[in-house]
Amino acid sequence: MRRIFIFVFMCLTMSVVTLAGNVKLTSPDGSLTVTVGEDGGRAWYQVNRGNELIISRSELGFVLKDGDLKGNFKMGKVTRSSLDETWSQPWGEDALVRNHYNEMKVRLQEKQGMKRYLDVVFRAYNDGVAFRYEYPRQRGLDEFVIMDEVTQFALPTDAMAWSIPALTPYYEGIYTCEPVSQKGNMAGPVALEVNDSLCMAIMDANLTDYSTMNFSHEGTVLKADLVPWKNGDKVRVWATRVSPWRAIIIGRTAADLLLSRMALNLNEPCKIQDTSWIKPTKYVGIWWALQKQRWTWSQGPRHGATTENTKRYIDFAARHGMGGVLVEGWNYGWDTDWTRHGDGFSFTRAYPDYDLSGLCRYAAERGVRIIAHNETGGAAQNYEDQMEDAFSLYESLGINTVKTGYVNSHFYNGELQHSQWGVRHFRKVIETAARHHLMIVNHEGAMPSGIQRTWPNLIATESMRGQEYNAFDRHGGNPPYHECILPFTRGLGGPMDFTPGIMEYSNDSVPGTRPQTTLAHQLAEYVVIYSPGHMAADQIENYEHQPAFKFIEEVPTDWQRTLVPHAAMGKYVTCVRQERGTDNWYVGSVTDATARDLDLSLDFLDQGTRYEAIIYEDGPGADYRDNPYPMTIRRMAVDRGSTLRLHLAPGGGVAIQILAK
Repeated sequence: MRRIFIFVFMCLTMSVVTLAGNVKLTSPDGSLTVTVGEDGGRAWYQVNRGNELIISRSELGFVLKDGDLKGNFKMGKVTRSSLDETWSQPWGEDALVRNHYNEMKVRLQEKQGMKRYLDVVFRAYNDGVAFRYEYPRQRGLDEFVIMDEVTQFALPTDAMAWSIPALTPYYEGIYTCEPVSQKGNMAGPVALEVNDSLCMAIMDANLTDYSTMNFSHEGTVLKADLVPWKNGDKVRVWATRVSPWRAIIIGRTAADLLLSRMALNLNEPCKIQDTSWIKPTKYVGIWWALQKQRWTWSQGPRHGATTENTKRYIDFAARHGMGGVLVEGWNYGWDTDWTRHGDGFSFTRAYPDYDLSGLCRYAAERGVRIIAHNETGGAAQNYEDQMEDAFSLYESLGINTVKTGYVNSHFYNGELQHSQWGVRHFRKVIETAARHHLMIVNHEGAMPSGIQRTWPNLIATESMRGQEYNAFDRHGGNPPYHECILPFTRGLGGPMDFTPGIMEYSNDSVPGTRPQTTLAHQLAEYVVIYSPGHMAADQIENYEHQPAFKFIEEVPTDWQRTLVPHAAMGKYVTCVRQERGTDNWYVGSVTDATARDLDLSLDFLDQGTRYEAIIYEDGPGADYRDNPYPMTIRRMAVDRGSTLRLHLAPGGGVAIQILAK
């Protein structure tokens, strides 16, 4: 049995005190201070870094269906505690995560009327602050409905914000950067460039049985904007008595945001006792040809999910050390307008030209697993009705991963995907899958919020504009800076199923649409864009006799330690990761449309150990616009004292293996 070991260094709980005036909470290193107070019945908080105001006075509270829970507060008792622990992940960007914070719970009670109360729990970390609401059961606050959350994030200056619009279908928008005051409503996480020594991100953490938080704003004051139920309710509070954490990650540089593990720490410890069956891997799939309309999901002469095609992909995976084969379009339901009639999908009945059980046996004999694909067309209730039978079948066949999809902006009975109804559905899928030893790759899912700590069988989520747009977007594909902003925004919540590794850029169905990157950039994505379940997304024939495929074969998907030596939001980023359980390191560096030269010190290597670096870099004349393919592969001896000069062409990248000798 594989266990999650937790090493606790300190846990101190202080006594309860009664309030008189404002109260303060400081981070363990003393750099951040949260002040909480009440003015005219309105409860507020603010955040300082030393003498620098990070968040101005910002209101707390709710509007309920049966009356406000704001503007009538007095402050009650305060309890304080601290925690310093280090816990291990079954997979992740770092094997060990330190969870070090000071906590303060403040009771807010109505002065008049029903005199209801709620608690606001604040945590101060060295890399940010977070708070959430707790709703103790009491008269008038047993089962209730939230119509609006008053929570504000008041920015003292008009910071530059990277975001996508709120309610963008499936979060598949292009991130843009403008002053906060010029933005419309925004989906989280929102990344903020405030000044030369202050970068921030604001997001949900531990989104459980609650509505997703978007942001409206008035000037530079952001406000929580919850996705509603169809009837206008925002949150129906019944069994779960806490809100998600409202997390504010605070760093001096953009790299600090990528290295923060605050979102993970704000989630509950792992609930899966034995995680030995959860295995990071790479896989190939019958996918890219579907996206480029060479094959079809539906039955017919160009049906992609056939026994013959799948065997070819299984054989390729076995030859090249890939753990799985993803097959889309294998099951009944694709032959109609499935985005409107998703309730026609069967998740157990295969098309006649796809031998599900036979292919699972064929794959197992070659050390490969079939990855089942479950597109729902948004008919989430139909999926829930079949889920137990489907997951039992997959488990019996040796399938260990399911890719889910929800191509429809609404769910059962017209509920929005990212409402409380939708969040409940996504969690039910994850928990049911865990009982059947199934990992989940969730497309069109809820915005990740670090929940993979609690349910590590959720190995990746889309919830972003992925590689597929480079096949069908009529505007030509994702912009060159796209992968330079994803880690600072969407990536803060959890692993991204971006599907990298495209090596052949022609496109008969949408001429001119292709990856707006160089080939070396595609390799670097395996390190820069984090996922424990990366896909080699191109058609397998495009990998044959391609020297660059060697990097995809060998790059791991599970890491011991992560470093970020270069980072500028939307411009460039370099990630350095140590392979878990070895002394080998991998480097990925990508840039936007601007060519760059970056110096990479290898001072992270072990003293006294010799290494060989295998460098995949943009070749002479490489340019994403008209010459994306040139690549140079070179080898050199390196050690801790070495410095590498990385040259990145426009839209380019560098991918490096550093192997201990």
